[in-house]
Amino acid sequence: MYPFRYSSIFRSRWMALLWAAGILWTAYDFAAPDGDAAGNNQQEDMPINSADIAAIQANLNQLGN
Repeated sequence: MYPFRYSSIFRSRWMALLWAAGILWTAYDFAAPDGDAAGNNQQEDMPINSADIAAIQANLNQLGN
């Protein structure tokens, strides 16, 4: 699966750091949210209307009780 054996990874400090960086990169690539670096989703933006605001206010009022 890998072009080298696990025992040879940790013989060199630099090889171990590269291996760890690859693991972190893979984890970030798998778990990162979709969108750009600013956190904007690539879905179309929908404006908030008065019905949305009323629903949010109703939910906040329920939390306060």
